Parts: sequence; C-alpha cells; structure tokens
Amino acid sequence: MMSSMTEPGSESENVVLPADSHVHSQWSWDALAGSMEGTCRRAVEIGLPAVAFTEHADFTPWSLRSELLALVPGDWQARVNDGVLTPPPLDLDGYLACLERCRELFPGLRILSGVELGEPHWHAARSTALLRAGGFDRVLASVHSASAGAGFAEISDRFRDRDPAGVLRDYLAETAALIIGFDAFDVLAHIDYPVRYWPANAPAHDPDDFQDEYRHVLRLLAAAGKALEVNTRVPLHPKILAWWREEDGQAITFASDAHDPARLADGFAETVRVAQAAGFGAGHNSGGFWGRVLGSGAGLKASVLLGIGDVR
Repeated sequence: MMSSMTEPGSESENVVLPADSHVHSQWSWDALAGSMEGTCRRAVEIGLPAVAFTEHADFTPWSLRSELLALVPGDWQARVNDGVLTPPPLDLDGYLACLERCRELFPGLRILSGVELGEPHWHAARSTALLRAGGFDRVLASVHSASAGAGFAEISDRFRDRDPAGVLRDYLAETAALIIGFDAFDVLAHIDYPVRYWPANAPAHDPDDFQDEYRHVLRLLAAAGKALEVNTRVPLHPKILAWWREEDGQAITFASDAHDPARLADGFAETVRVAQAAGFGAGHNSGGFWGRVLGSGAGLKASVLLGIGDVR
C-alpha cells in the first residue's frame, strides 16, 4: 500500500505518494553525498512505498574546458586525463551487496535494483553486458552528452556557445535516436534534461516552441512500449505529460533523481496532482508504474489500464 501523507516541507493537503523510481546513492560516481542506507531510512520516515536505486552507468568521456577543470571535485581528479573526464564503471558487486543489506535492514520497504544507462545506443555492447550481469529490476535510459568538436561534452556545457533552442533540439533528436537504436530499457529518464541548465538571460523555455520535437520523441517511446519518467528536479511541464497521453503513452514513473537522501521524493505532492489531471493513476503494485485511467475528470474512479504498469 502507498501511504497518504503531506509532503515534507509543504503545506499542501495529503496525497498518496508513489514509488521514487530514480534515485542515486554512493554507488553513483557523481553522488558525493549519496547514501543507500540513509535514503532507505528517509523513505521509511516519509512513508514512501518503494525506492529504485538506479545508479549511473556512464560510458561517454567528457571534454572539460579549463574553467570546468578547476571545479572538478577532488574525488574525480583521478578520472581526468588531458582535460577529459572518464566516468568510473559501476561497482556492480559492491552495489548489489549493499542493496541486499538494505533489504535486510528495511524489510517493510520495497527496494528495487536499477541502473541509469547514459547514451546506451552509443555503447550497446557494454550496456547489454552490464544488464546481463546485473539483472536489474528497473532500467532507465538517458542522454547526458552531446558532440563537442572531436569529443563529447555534458549537455550543460553546450549552452556556453550554443543557442538554447539548438541545444534542446539536438538533445531531443539524440533522445529519439536512443529509442530507435536501443531497446533494452524500461523508462526514458528526464526528457527535458537541458531545461535544468537553461540560461537565465535567454527567453524562458516554452514547450510549445518545441512541440514537434517533443511529440516525435513521445510517439517513438509509446510505440516502443516504454514508460515516460516524470522527473521533479525541474518539474516536467504539464503540456508534455498531456502530449504523452495524446500520443498513446501508457505509463509513467515518478523520479526525484535524488543524489542525497534529503532530496528523496522531492516535489512529489504537486507532481502527483499534475499526473492525475493528465489522466494517469496508480496501479496495484507499490513499486510499479502509473498507467492511463479510463477517461478523465473529477470523481474518476481509479480504473487503470496497465500494459507494463504492474510488471514490477
């Protein structure tokens, strides 16, 4: 059962919190404040029914400008060579052992194994090998990188010398290529990832300006039978969620993308209401997807069509 509660730090009315399906712990190379045990303890404290630890598996090296090299944390310095940051591999054995310990420590919390594959269509062999070895409950696919000269850069760095609209359109085109080129995932992570880094001095991001590009990605994702992640780091615009339903999207997940325990389920109370207004509702499985409901409007009973929604 999912717990009805008021989101910590909010004054909103009680809502039923869903599983947090995108969380990072110390086993993600960039989660310097991450803690699997601390996150599980926080989940129990706020009444979360389930959490998926979807640790980073990033295979793309990033070229760093001199200004960024000066900002690289000490923990990452050993991974930088000639201005190129190479993310370390996921310590699968350590991660899985920690996961089992947490399952023993928190028997009332559903704890899902998971991974977030960065650009898996560029690294299909390595991604497939990791999936085979890990046997993960939840597999996310994402794009964090973009071409930059002869190498690659993290998306946030592309705003330095590119028009924001161009950065987003290129990102959505690469996301479409991911869906076409790699099938072994369950959920597309953060469809609006570049919006996190949108320049303050640029015109505000308006999804209507990119409707064709967003809908193309959503259409491909729906045809592939995947779920769309509703990521709360920067709340997904309600229009994009409405387009997902219009393009026959069948399921969503909720994601804080937390890299430390304090951010777990951040923003879920309001996001649940947005998802319900868009015509999605909870399934029967506490760790599962939310699916389409029959119809829409106030007073609707939770009759949910779940194609992939109750798999896990």
